[in-house]
Amino acid sequence: MDSFDIFLYLGYTLVIFAAVAAILLPLINALGNPQSLIKSGLGVLAIVALYFLAYAFSGSEVTQAYSKYGIGPDLSKIVGGTLIMAYLLLGCAIVGIVFTEFNKIFK
Repeated sequence: MDSFDIFLYLGYTLVIFAAVAAILLPLINALGNPQSLIKSGLGVLAIVALYFLAYAFSGSEVTQAYSKYGIGPDLSKIVGGTLIMAYLLLGCAIVGIVFTEFNKIFK
């Protein structure tokens, strides 16, 4: 079982290294072009605003089946906000795909 643990920790280390590299390397590259950094910041700000909007619309109801797992109204509201945001982003993606395809047809 010890060799399994070594590879598990090696896998954790590689995932953390890849995540850090995926975040830091584009930031280092963007320092040469600050305009792209501003656009990326606006995109992140828009997603955060969308989450808070979805969080405001989500409910905090907890059914009896979920309360036995320690899920309270706060966690229910967070999960509901995340689901609503995912649905909104999925809808925007589908509308964008359909719009792009129709735009190609009529050009």
